[in-house]
Amino acid sequence: MKKITNKILWIFAVGQFGWSLLSGIISSWMVYYYTGENAVFSSYITTNPLFLGLTLFGIITAVGRVFDAVTDPLIAGWSDASNFKGGRRIPFMKAVAVPFAAITVGVFALPQTSNTALNDVILFITLILFYLFMTVYCTPYNALIAELGNTQKNRINVSTYISFTYIAGFSVAYLLPNLAGMFTSMSEANAVRLAIAILAAIAAIAMLVPSFCIKEREYIASVPVKTKAFSSLFKSFKNRQFRRFVYSDIIYFFAVTLFQTGLAFYITRLMHADEENSFVLTVMMTVVSLCLYPAVNKLAPKFGKKKIVVAGFFAYAAVFLITVFCGEGMGWGYLIAVMAGVPMAILGILPQAVVADIAEADAAETGEQRNGMFFAARTFAMKMGQAIALLAFTSITVSQTELSYRITAIVATVCCLIGAVLFLFYNEKQVMDTIVAANKNKESAESETAEENAAQSSAEESGE
Repeated sequence: MKKITNKILWIFAVGQFGWSLLSGIISSWMVYYYTGENAVFSSYITTNPLFLGLTLFGIITAVGRVFDAVTDPLIAGWSDASNFKGGRRIPFMKAVAVPFAAITVGVFALPQTSNTALNDVILFITLILFYLFMTVYCTPYNALIAELGNTQKNRINVSTYISFTYIAGFSVAYLLPNLAGMFTSMSEANAVRLAIAILAAIAAIAMLVPSFCIKEREYIASVPVKTKAFSSLFKSFKNRQFRRFVYSDIIYFFAVTLFQTGLAFYITRLMHADEENSFVLTVMMTVVSLCLYPAVNKLAPKFGKKKIVVAGFFAYAAVFLITVFCGEGMGWGYLIAVMAGVPMAILGILPQAVVADIAEADAAETGEQRNGMFFAARTFAMKMGQAIALLAFTSITVSQTELSYRITAIVATVCCLIGAVLFLFYNEKQVMDTIVAANKNKESAESETAEENAAQSSAEESGE
């Protein structure tokens, strides 16, 4: 096997930029452009509550999560069990990158017939396909985090690099209104669609970079898993430490998605500023976060990932609490952006490394490399949190009052505090002790094998 270098890890991280850019377009701008005072597509779909106070987006996301409950473990199982010439992960990523980008454009471009009910159906189908393609790309991609992060150093490094590209992707997504504003000769709706198409094309190229530049078989010696998909998923959730992590992770993604979805509204409705400021604030968050990356990398080995992750939850809670009370003027936005950079750095890096630790410890105990399934479960947690957040946000803000937007920030604050408490139950020491013991046994076995080979060679030479 070739040595896994930082160059390979950076090439791998480019793929994260691509899919996070697509995810950012949907989570940050879909609700904004389809509903509310600034909507440009509201005439195409049903915007009023349809059933028990649920909006169209709420119903779509609820159904989508049921769909994900089936597809996530299936894709993970197929990836873990596959034996393609190109590896267990890369072939999936290569096949779906372009369709993933194309369907993102379709979410905004296809539901534009004169029939509102038909548009609702088209939007439903395109969003379901969006989440399916996200699963097909992200599940194998995330499994590579543990496999390329074959040492604690590589694991922290790859988690840091993909955190950077994840934030970069989301930051570029916030450029959408700025980019659309450049096409003054078009209608606002078509300008938005063209801007999305340009960003999606960039995302597709980024997602294909690791697919074509990393030869998986040259770096990873993987053995296909024989356990069936849902049995493998059940085994993953039998892992007590993984369950504790996932509970807090769902809460994390719920709270963060509430904030990301609401950011444009917080700026326009609470701070009474222009939506283009979304990009400015995102850049500020990114810069602060990047400045803190070295500190997170140094503090994690010293204090452990658990303590720092809990601190990240509390930091996010403080950010959301300030949002609850923010008033007119971008001064509030700058304060929020600077403070948000702290938890972004922490929770952008360490949770991925925690999952990789759990997967490695589980492999040491069971003998099965089910990295794909562990990261599929995390992908499902991410989408579950995002879905519930979209459901909650669109339902809470149906009145479009300032108070309704402040309530979303209150909910996010409370959820971050709950997430911190839940993660306190994660036993990091037990997981790391298992990994250390397994590595010692592996080194001992390799040493014995080397000694036996040396003795055999010596005996053969003596016989000659």
